[in-house]
Amino acid sequence: MSEEVIRLEYQVPGDDFTRAGEASSDVKGVLKKLGLPSQVVRKVAIAMYEGEINMVIHGGGGQIRVDITPQAVSMALEDHGPGIPDVELAMQEGWSTAPDSVRNLGFGAGMGLPNMKKYSDEMEIRSQVGVGTTVLMKVNVS
Repeated sequence: MSEEVIRLEYQVPGDDFTRAGEASSDVKGVLKKLGLPSQVVRKVAIAMYEGEINMVIHGGGGQIRVDITPQAVSMALEDHGPGIPDVELAMQEGWSTAPDSVRNLGFGAGMGLPNMKKYSDEMEIRSQVGVGTTVLMKVNVS
């Protein structure tokens, strides 16, 4: 892979579970084609999928930007949803504000943010109530 940055951008529709995961699946395919190590592809795919699902459930959709360099895969997930009032609480495994209708679909178990942190090498959450949330994640290539 050359030294240039490969940038991918995706629009994530809100409340559309039929399309949830399309962006993370596409990125997984691109990373495989680029020949990145399988553990890097796996970490990116899981972290991004969890973020994408959170955007569908809680954020009303949004935008994802992925920058791929020989050193790292960086992801920026931005929504204009209600924001996260207590990020520390939201990071606890099993804590969720997902409605029963979402839980009945098999989502909303409260593992999204913890899994995003687990499968990324760096993660930062910027959230403002009433404005939205941006999650920045990075997975190192080596």
